[in-house]
Amino acid sequence: MTLTAESHSVTLSDGFKIPLMGLGTYGDPRTTPKGTACESVKYAIDVGYRHIDGALVYFNEHEVGQAIREKIADGTVKREDIFYCGKLWNTFHPPELVMPALKRTLKTLELDYVDLYIIELPLAFKPGDVFYPKDENGKEVYHDTDLCATWEALEACKDAGLTKSLGVSNFNKRQLELILSKPGLKHKPVTNQIECHPYFIQPKMMEFCKKNDIIIVGYSPLGTSRDPSWVNLKSPPLLEDELLVSIAKKYKKTSAQVALRFNVQRGVVVIPKSFSPKRIKENFEIFDFSLTDDEMKAIEGLNKNIRFVELLMWSDHPEYPFHDDY
Repeated sequence: MTLTAESHSVTLSDGFKIPLMGLGTYGDPRTTPKGTACESVKYAIDVGYRHIDGALVYFNEHEVGQAIREKIADGTVKREDIFYCGKLWNTFHPPELVMPALKRTLKTLELDYVDLYIIELPLAFKPGDVFYPKDENGKEVYHDTDLCATWEALEACKDAGLTKSLGVSNFNKRQLELILSKPGLKHKPVTNQIECHPYFIQPKMMEFCKKNDIIIVGYSPLGTSRDPSWVNLKSPPLLEDELLVSIAKKYKKTSAQVALRFNVQRGVVVIPKSFSPKRIKENFEIFDFSLTDDEMKAIEGLNKNIRFVELLMWSDHPEYPFHDDY
């Protein structure tokens, strides 16, 4: 299929379409100036982005909603042109809290529905409005996780028209199988949002998802920031990789554009986060070149099987997803 800036969507197993290129909107709420997310999303929509990835726990969902509404109001897009993904946070896993959490996202966005609602992590925390509930020692307070019960509550959200599609994030094979083999499953997860880039290409998870008609949405498709508080620095900075830099030279592109093109060309949705207008525009400019089969194979060969995002602070949670091979 030919991908263009205007047309680069793939069809989900439920019949809805998801654009392969999206904008991530996470920014550290302590250091990101107010209004940044709003301006960035408006600019991205002007550039041509139609897929926006956000979350209640990012503390800027109100700005993202405002941006989308302003671009609808000024006639740039219609609501149905925009694909918005929202996320269920760890403190809202009990079934009775799921729909209220989605309604809270909708109220924050001031939209009637989201296009995709996903379980952000398979880890339940102590329920309530404190997103990171801690005990007296400063350790997160966990909660019994029943992924199938949470999933049933998500299914009710889809049936109520609050979201068009349902998915998961950071689920391993066992956790996906738990949902897929659930008795009385009404709606399958259509996506699994996971870390995916040339240093961590996820071949086994890709194979499994392909077999089960699940689209992979790759977060950190350009690697991550080098913040040691949450990033595994064992892996060198992805964008300085010599192979990516040399392929980029050939096409007069950047190594970031090559890394994004690599994933998109293999059917992986990418959601690079940027609040820099220059990079938002650059990241989108990947539809005017394509990589050869040899280049794709060479980039696959960069796989180090090292995650940048290990979430080790929660590795003692019974449902921590990354102990398994995939």
